[in-house]
Amino acid sequence: MKNKEQILNRLRENGEFVSGEELSEQLHISRTAVWKSVNSLREEGYEIESATNRGYRLGSCPDRYSPAEISAGLETEFLGRNAFCYASIDSTNEEAKRKALSGAPNGSLFVAEQQTGGKGRLGRSWASPAGTGLWCSVLLRPGILPLRVSVTTLLAGLAVDRAVRSLTGCNAKIKWPNDIVIGGKKICGILTEMTAEVDRIEFVVVGIGVNVNNTAFPENIRDKATSVRIESGKNLRRVSLLQEILIQFETLLKQNAESDPVFWEEYKKCCISLGRRVGFTRRGAGVTGTAVDVSPKGELIVELEDGTRENVTAGEVSVQGIYGQKVE
Repeated sequence: MKNKEQILNRLRENGEFVSGEELSEQLHISRTAVWKSVNSLREEGYEIESATNRGYRLGSCPDRYSPAEISAGLETEFLGRNAFCYASIDSTNEEAKRKALSGAPNGSLFVAEQQTGGKGRLGRSWASPAGTGLWCSVLLRPGILPLRVSVTTLLAGLAVDRAVRSLTGCNAKIKWPNDIVIGGKKICGILTEMTAEVDRIEFVVVGIGVNVNNTAFPENIRDKATSVRIESGKNLRRVSLLQEILIQFETLLKQNAESDPVFWEEYKKCCISLGRRVGFTRRGAGVTGTAVDVSPKGELIVELEDGTRENVTAGEVSVQGIYGQKVE
């Protein structure tokens, strides 16, 4: 494994042909070991060109998650620097919590090709088919950056929104607090979970599920869900999207440590909930009003019919015109 990663890194860094002899000398392995490693990489989906007297050159890379692919070109300080990748797992959030209890460091990333028990808010299941989407979680621990769970969820949403806009040009929007939508349909859900003691937060896990290259959905969510591929008309390399989300999320986390974060107005401009009729439950009764603002604590501020305002902190909020919702 180490030989393969080292050869891949050398080919990636060089960009041109690298001779087998040069790789052998640099890595202190035999020419046969170089040849075997190159063939193994080819079997994993890497296109590696070979030419007599010239050596090997890296062509395209497979759209699969591996620590080597994630770290290549990743411009972050701590997010994603410690990556755990799985072919299949119950839930990246559950794995992040398990690893957190055994000492995984701040910023650790957990990403899977497939989840068998993916979940969203309020205990809902989340469809996570193999090879199509981005199913990942990041582990955040208290340190020099403050951890406020409600705001962290919103920052993750803005990071995804920025990344999708940047890489596809799609007009992605945020449905408060944790969904990313394009054209009134959902492409992403975010689930933030916290483990805390009485006086301190132990860690926070932020789970992000993005429908990237999905082309079809189960009948029960077909009218509510879409994907980046459907909306943009082209496949997007999932590792590229993951890297951009990590970069944007880390930037926002650092800005949130400042007294006057600069991202707040941007978030509100991207929030499709604002200015719309919304419905929510308060003390067991249905309430409707107009979403008018988002507070610095991440609350949705709703103006009711009588002119009073409610700060909504959690629960299910339906938004008129999103996912086919009609709010009376």
